[in-house]
Amino acid sequence: MAKSILVVEDEPNIVLSLQFLMKKAGFDVRVASDGEQALAAVEDRAPDLILLDVMIPKRDGYDVCQTIRSNPDYGDIYIIMLTAKGREVDREKGIALGANDYVTKPFSTRDLTEKVKLLLQGAD
Repeated sequence: MAKSILVVEDEPNIVLSLQFLMKKAGFDVRVASDGEQALAAVEDRAPDLILLDVMIPKRDGYDVCQTIRSNPDYGDIYIIMLTAKGREVDREKGIALGANDYVTKPFSTRDLTEKVKLLLQGAD
């Protein structure tokens, strides 16, 4: 069964790009455009990996990350935060709240796809 990815992003162009690349790489992809949709999607069917924007409506990515990490059932979900917030303090906050990685925008879609493949192939 294909590994699943939840893309949590409110910028349509980034969603389309990530969705296309991850599907092309063989992953099952779902999309949420705000924090509440993200948490509902995780509850509905936990993904293997979440590409999580920090600055999203309703509940920001930090809150979503922290909420997911507070539930032991979701401990094996990889979370990669994607954000325009590139300061070291922002990165440290994301990692401290439980993100596995923190990627700043603009990012190389090829590098991100490779990172996701490595993470999920290592998770078999």
